[in-house]
Amino acid sequence: MTHGGARRWVGRGCSRTGLLGWVVGLAFAASAGPAFAQDATNKPPARREGGGRRQDPFERYDKDGDGRVTALELNNPAMFLWLDRNGDGSITRQEATEALTEFGAERRWARPARPQGARSSEEGSPGGAKARVDAKEAKEAFMPVPARELGVGRWLRAGTWKALDGRMVDLDVRPQGKGRVVVATSTSCPLSRKYAPALGRLSAEWSARGFEFVHVAAVDSDTEADLRSMAAEAGWKSAVLRDATGGLARKLGLRSTTEAIVTDAAGTVVYRGAVDDQYGLGYSRAEAREKPLVRALEAVDRGERPVLAATTAPGCDLESGGSVPAPAVAEVTFHNRVSRILQTHCVECHHAGGPAPFELETHGSASSHARAMIKQVERGAMPPWFAARAKDEAHTPWINDRSLPEDDKRDLLAWLAGPRPEGNPAEAPLPFRSPGDWMIGKPDVVYALPKAFSIPADGVMPYQKATIETALSEDKWVTAVEIRPTAKAAVHHVLVFARPPGQRARGSGDDSGDGTIGFFAAYVPGNTFQVYPEGFAKPLPAGTRLRFQIHYTPYGTATNDQMQIAFRFATQPPRHRIHVVGIANPMLRIPPGAANHPESASLPVPREARVLALMPHMHVRGKAFRFDWINPEGTSRTLLDVPRYDFNWQLSYRLAQPLQVPSGSRLRATAWFDNSDGNPANPDPSREVRWGEQTFEEMMLGYVEYYFPDEGI
Repeated sequence: MTHGGARRWVGRGCSRTGLLGWVVGLAFAASAGPAFAQDATNKPPARREGGGRRQDPFERYDKDGDGRVTALELNNPAMFLWLDRNGDGSITRQEATEALTEFGAERRWARPARPQGARSSEEGSPGGAKARVDAKEAKEAFMPVPARELGVGRWLRAGTWKALDGRMVDLDVRPQGKGRVVVATSTSCPLSRKYAPALGRLSAEWSARGFEFVHVAAVDSDTEADLRSMAAEAGWKSAVLRDATGGLARKLGLRSTTEAIVTDAAGTVVYRGAVDDQYGLGYSRAEAREKPLVRALEAVDRGERPVLAATTAPGCDLESGGSVPAPAVAEVTFHNRVSRILQTHCVECHHAGGPAPFELETHGSASSHARAMIKQVERGAMPPWFAARAKDEAHTPWINDRSLPEDDKRDLLAWLAGPRPEGNPAEAPLPFRSPGDWMIGKPDVVYALPKAFSIPADGVMPYQKATIETALSEDKWVTAVEIRPTAKAAVHHVLVFARPPGQRARGSGDDSGDGTIGFFAAYVPGNTFQVYPEGFAKPLPAGTRLRFQIHYTPYGTATNDQMQIAFRFATQPPRHRIHVVGIANPMLRIPPGAANHPESASLPVPREARVLALMPHMHVRGKAFRFDWINPEGTSRTLLDVPRYDFNWQLSYRLAQPLQVPSGSRLRATAWFDNSDGNPANPDPSREVRWGEQTFEEMMLGYVEYYFPDEGI
C-alpha cells in the first residue's frame, strides 16, 4: 500500500478564533519582545515601572499565577494536548513559545511526508537501530525479548544423553513431576562459575517441589574433571551433561552459558532466558533485583504461564548460535504440534467461555473451523497484529508481537488444508487453564464499575462510559494493571483514562487524553493486563478518577457486565516514571468521498527520552497509521508502520528494548483515512468528517509511552 504525501496540520490556515488564536494567546510573549521571555523558574514577568503590571495573554490563562497553565485553566482539551510539549500535565511559557515558533515555521516550510514504506539510508527498525553506547550501556544485564523469537510454547525434544554420573537423561519424554529446567553452564565462563552456587540452591529447592534439573556444559574445552569439581563444590545433585560436540546445544537452541529453559509437565517451553540479574557482563550485585527464572517456576507451580516468558542471557556466547530449531516431529498432528501453536497464539481468546466466537482447544473444533481459520490466517487478520515488518528486520522489535512465526504458520496451514490427523493424546500439551486469579498476581486494590451494563442479545451498542472514584488518600505508583470484564464474550475493547482531582471532561472527550494523566490502560482480548519492568511505574495521584470507555459487542445472548480494574502498587518510588503523551491533530478535516486522505501532527522532544510503546487510535474511517522519528540532523526513521489499521483492535505496540530519542528530535504521527463508499464501515461517505469522540466522527491520535532516563523521582 502506498500513501501520498501528508499535509502538516499546523500548515493549514486557521482563523484567529481557532488554533492560531489559542497559540498566539498563550505564546504572545514570543513575539512581544524579551520582556516576556521565560525564565528558569516559570515565574510571571516582573511589574512594569510607573503603573502596575500589564497582564499578557499567558497570564490571562494562568489564573492562579503559578507560571503554568493547566488543562482546567485553558478549558480546551484538544489544544491542551497539543501545547503540553512534555506531557507533564501543564503548559509553561516556554512550551507556548515553542508552539508559536513551530506554528509559524511549519506554515512556511511544510513539506509532504515521506511516502509509505520509504526509508532514508540511515533508517531501520527500532530493533536494528545503532544505539549510542555510553559507559552505562557497556554493562549488560538481561533484557526482555519477544517470546515468539525463542520458541516459547513449543514442544522441547532433544534426545537421550548420558550424564557424568552414568544416568541416562531422556529429553524426549515428559518430565516426571511438574516441569523440567535445563540450564547451560561452563567451567571456563566467569559468569557461569558465579552462578554455580545459586543454581545449586535453586535446584535443591525446586527439585523438592517437583521440578527436574539438568545442567548442560556445551564448551568443548571444559573437561569432565573440571565439571565434576564445580558440580560438587556448588552442591549440584542433578544431572550434568557434557556436550563436547555442541549437538545438544544446537537441539536446544542455547545462546549462552547462563541460559535457562523451563518446560511444564508436558514438555512445552514456557520460559527461556536469564537466571536473574545479580550478575551480568561488566557488573556484579550483592543480590538480585529481578528473578525471572524463579518467577517462571512459581507460575508453573501454580498452573499458569509466566508473565515474562523470554529474556536475553548475558554470558559466554555458544557456537550453537541460539537459533531455535523447529520441533522434531515425524508428522505434524494436532496433539504434537498444532495444539501448541493454537495455545500459544489463539486459545487465550478461543477457549470455552472466552471472548472469541468459538473454542480451539479440541481437535474436533479446530478441524471443524479449518476453512475459516485458513482464510483469516492467510489474510493476516488472525492472530491480530498489524505492524509491518521492515525488509531489513531479521527479528521483531516488539515484545508483544502476536504474529505467527513462519514455521508455525507453515505447519498450521498445512495441517488445516490436509487430512488434519489428531495424533497421540500422550503428546498433547497441558490443557489450557483460564486464569481464575489475576494475571498480575494478588492486587493491592480492585475497583468495580458503580453498576452493571445490560447488553442485549443482538444489535449494535454505542460506546458506554462510566467513572470510578478511587478515593485514594495518598499518591500511588502503579507497577501493574489489569482489566477484567465479568462478561468477556461481550467486551471488544476498553480504554481507561485517569483524571486527577478537579479535572473534568470537556470538548473532544476521553480519547484525546485530556487531563494531567490522560490515557492510562487498555483492554483488548488477548492483551488484558500490563506488568511494568522492575523500576518502572505510572503515577496515580490521590483522588484520581478512572474514566472507562467500553465497546460492547452483543453476541446472541443477553447478559450483564460489571467490569473491574486491579492495581499493584510499588512499595517505594520507582527509578523511572512512565509518561504518556498523545500526538494529535484536533483540526483534521476529511473531505467527502476521499479514499486515501492523509493527516499528520508532530511533537518536539524537549530532552532525551526513551520510548517504551506506541499506540495508534482512529475510528472506522482509519486506514493506516505511521510513527516516525526525525532526529536532530533531520533524518527520518519509521518506528511503527501499520499499513492496515483495524478499528476493531486497539493494539499497543511495546518495544522489547526502549528506543533512545535524543533531545532536539521530533516524533511525527501520520494517519490515512478512507471516507469513500468503498469503505464498508463508513457511516456516511457524503459528509466532511471532523474531530469527535463518536465513531461516526474521527480522531487522529498517536499515544507514546516513554520515560526520561535522567528524571529524578
